[in-house]
Amino acid sequence: MSIHAKEKSIVADLSLAAEGRLKIEWVQAHMPVLNQIREQFEKEQPFKGLKVSICLHLEAKTAYLAKVVQAGGAEVTITGSNPLSTQDDVCAALVEDGITVFAKYNPDPKEFKELMVRALESKPDLIIDDGGDFATILHSERPDLMENLRGGAEETTTGIIKLKALHKEGTLKFPMVAVNDAYCKHLFDNRYGTGQSAWDGLIRTTNLVVSGKTVVVVGYGWCGKGVAMRAKGLGANVIVTEVDAIKAVEAYMDGFQVMPMVEAAKVGEMFVTVTGNKYVINGEHYAVMKNGAILANAGHFDVEFSKPDLEELTKEIRTVRKNIQEYRLHDGRSIYVLAEGRLVNLAAGDGHPAEIMDMTFALQAVGLKYVNDNYKELGAGVINVPYELDEAVARTKLESLGIGIDSLTEEQKVYLDSWSS
Repeated sequence: MSIHAKEKSIVADLSLAAEGRLKIEWVQAHMPVLNQIREQFEKEQPFKGLKVSICLHLEAKTAYLAKVVQAGGAEVTITGSNPLSTQDDVCAALVEDGITVFAKYNPDPKEFKELMVRALESKPDLIIDDGGDFATILHSERPDLMENLRGGAEETTTGIIKLKALHKEGTLKFPMVAVNDAYCKHLFDNRYGTGQSAWDGLIRTTNLVVSGKTVVVVGYGWCGKGVAMRAKGLGANVIVTEVDAIKAVEAYMDGFQVMPMVEAAKVGEMFVTVTGNKYVINGEHYAVMKNGAILANAGHFDVEFSKPDLEELTKEIRTVRKNIQEYRLHDGRSIYVLAEGRLVNLAAGDGHPAEIMDMTFALQAVGLKYVNDNYKELGAGVINVPYELDEAVARTKLESLGIGIDSLTEEQKVYLDSWSS
């Protein structure tokens, strides 16, 4: 164990390291793309002498990404982006491997924020962010911690929205690669990853059948598409609510019912929010919900359904099962909230499947290298993942599956580039 990492880290229990190591080894065996990048990083040492701070959901797959970045020569510090998704045994294993960790499961809000700040106090050269938490702290509270910062990579839609808002104001101070917007991220991670992991968390937590129930999916972006598709596959009757007319038409043509939230609230039995916005379920919706309605959130923050509105209608709140709170209303109905309204797939599950995060975290790793190699030319702003890096990740994934594809002939390339037949 690194004495430096052990002395600096703040974790719940270092004796859990053996259990965490088994989790990391399991995902490593199912992440062939990241394994190949690790071999490349070990040879090239792209981050030699640099400090990298990471803020992500701190579970086994994230831990392996941290080890890959470390293999590239970096001094790595990591913290959790959600208080309920941190796994204490994984944290302990990372400390044992020489990574400084500031994270523990379910700290109070003040400590949670302090742990994030501690992860930035190394004054990193590069960052990996989730939901813009690091970026927000650096720009609003601790600009002094940016003095060495070359740039970084952002994981989520929510974070990119924040970064673009900062850039629009002219206040974003460094380049950030929008990993979320890469094809391999939003096509696979958001759709297939969220689609499966949200239902993994919901089913594991409730131990209830989905087949035959009416499921309301709130939002039909890439995550909403995945959640709706998996709900349909599980046998649910699926309703989609939207504010975007184009996405609403798409949901309709994909075979789902589409209606306003106030109408869907009357018939829904399970609700899954995936909008990235706040209070998309609120008091007027609670007022018409069925007794026993279940609310789960797969958006980034715990604001998608209004807990203040729900509390106003409530006479008693009690925990009826791990990660399930019953809100018993004054009129006798009960509404159940999973994982305190936080990400149900991580706060009440293990997050996306390892094979999905293999591609996403491969993009994080190569995106971070891209920023480090080009930060002087890039300047402050939100940067798209170059297509050639995105495609390279996909090709490596295909190779790991033993799948080959065709290539264009020179004649076909000429034809596609010409206006004349």
